Amino acid sequence: MQSQDTNFNYKIIVAALAAVIIALLMAFYYSYAQSKTELNYLEDEKKLLVKEMTLIKTELNRLSAENEINEIDLRDSQSEVQQLLDSVGRLNFSIAKLRDSQKALRKLEMQFDSLKVKNNFLQYNNTLLAEKYERTRKQIEELKGVTSSLQEAEALARLKNKELAKELKIKSYLKLQNPEGSGFRVRSGRPLKTNKASTIEKLRGCVTILGDASNDSDIKVLYLQFLTPEMKVIEHNANVVNVAGNTYSKRTEVMYDGKEISICDAITVPEGSLEPGIYTLNVFEDERLLSSSEFQLK
Repeated sequence: MQSQDTNFNYKIIVAALAAVIIALLMAFYYSYAQSKTELNYLEDEKKLLVKEMTLIKTELNRLSAENEINEIDLRDSQSEVQQLLDSVGRLNFSIAKLRDSQKALRKLEMQFDSLKVKNNFLQYNNTLLAEKYERTRKQIEELKGVTSSLQEAEALARLKNKELAKELKIKSYLKLQNPEGSGFRVRSGRPLKTNKASTIEKLRGCVTILGDASNDSDIKVLYLQFLTPEMKVIEHNANVVNVAGNTYSKRTEVMYDGKEISICDAITVPEGSLEPGIYTLNVFEDERLLSSSEFQLK
């Protein structure tokens, strides 16, 4: 009977121990499953934090390469991102530490947004400066072109002036004196001097060429220019002479050997074509006016 009681008690003890062991195993399994779930959650959050911070770091490095944001702000932000990345890599994560890391990440995101605003402002200013620079560069190029054209025109004018001065030095013009203009009417083939404008058929111009021993014997060309009181050129037989843009009444050739000589030449006008007034006689050699006088017709 006593042996049966002992066996019964032994079975009770074994059953109790088995129950305790089962309870411990169940508690351990539950704790392990809960820890495993929490660890998986923390691991996922850790990966997400690392990914977001890596993106921010990459963007900061890009802005640094473009040199478009404040260098002090940039270095501070890069340092904070790196420290947070290092701390995430070292920490044995917990829920509390996860919350702290998330707060730090949000702070960095706000700083990054601020840097992006500054960068956009700087990019806008850079765009304005680039446009202004391009406009200024084009204006400078235009001014260079104008300056170059002016310099070329100035150089050409200087060259022409030198050539003209050289020509004036080389060419020796005749010296004239006593120019005289007068009118004539023709009767029986003979010219008769008159100052009555309505009867004049010819206008004569005379001038004295002074002697010049330095001149060799040569043919000189003079141009007579008769002007009406209204300063219009009077035609010779309805014709005028145009030379280098100047208009003359008649061209006269003179054989000149350096000795003083008086010459006269006349133009023919329709009788009754002249009006009373003050008339002018101009004598030119080439394009240079050498002598001038006035005469009156009534």
